[in-house]
Amino acid sequence: MLDRLQSLADRYEKLSELLCDPDVANDPKKLREYSKEQSSLQETYEAYTEYKSVIEQIEAARAMQAEKLDDEMKELVKLELEELSERKQQLEERLKVLMLPKDPNDDKNVIVEIRGAAGGDEAALFAADLYRMYTKYADMQGWRTEVLDVSMNDLGGFKEIIFMINGKGAYSKLKFESGAHRVQRIPATESGGRIHTSTSTVGVMPEMEEIDIEINDADIRVDTFCSSGAGGQSVNTTKSAVRVTHIPTGIVATCQDGKSQNSNKEKALQVLRARIYDKMQQEEMEKYGAERKSKVGTGDRSERIRTYNFPQSRVTDHRIGLTLHKLDAVLNGEMDEIITALTIAAQAEQLEKESQPS
Repeated sequence: MLDRLQSLADRYEKLSELLCDPDVANDPKKLREYSKEQSSLQETYEAYTEYKSVIEQIEAARAMQAEKLDDEMKELVKLELEELSERKQQLEERLKVLMLPKDPNDDKNVIVEIRGAAGGDEAALFAADLYRMYTKYADMQGWRTEVLDVSMNDLGGFKEIIFMINGKGAYSKLKFESGAHRVQRIPATESGGRIHTSTSTVGVMPEMEEIDIEINDADIRVDTFCSSGAGGQSVNTTKSAVRVTHIPTGIVATCQDGKSQNSNKEKALQVLRARIYDKMQQEEMEKYGAERKSKVGTGDRSERIRTYNFPQSRVTDHRIGLTLHKLDAVLNGEMDEIITALTIAAQAEQLEKESQPS
């Protein structure tokens, strides 16, 4: 690992030289490419630089121990060595994680699809709660959200809502949210006070650009229709809503949120590209079998991942056995504790796989 880290450090320093080169400074494409590469290496470079500094300090402290010292100085050197050894261990663990293979989609924006599943109107109302949770979390991260398509019921719930979250690292934070989310509570429509169980499904997909997923014009069919809102009433009388069908796969994407047909078509194509990529990923996982499936989550929307229990104010993530008794805070967007725990669990699993002999 140290050889790999040194190679990475050499590359980082070479990039620093290149970015100071006038020829690179005058070439926007190279400048952007090198800046992006250096930015991706910076955290690992800084951790490795500190690690090398700590190693040097440990060697210097051990050399001092070999000298004739008074008791007070011996104690000071001993304490310094203990602190440095602890820091060295922390940096080694951090560097192991930083050197894990990166998900190439981690820095991308995401397209999120939430659908009411089992439970009728109550499932749709819970889908609306989940939408608010994710948009509030996005606000806390300084990210921007944009609704691409929505279908509501008469109670203000979402039969389906598709939206984009724009922000660096959005996929890395939200990729473990795909799956079935279960709610246990007394519905507003329940007069007998009985607790009902309903589910809504969440799908999180990285935004795919045209260079990532190429769609030929001959492979798609574009239909236009009038937008409609809750209960099916017409939102406008112009055919601004767009439905795009990818003929080879049968995947369909619809957008009717904007008033411009061109804008809706572009948004529908964004969703279509993401769904095609998602389908490809699912097929790849199935091809390699259960061994490729992560304990943290497969991304399968039928997999129950979390329960939100209102009577006990409890949120339980079933994949990692995490239970928090602060339901209101989580639904208000305070999801960092859950997301951090899921990320650590995924990293631990990845480290375990990396340490196994191939």
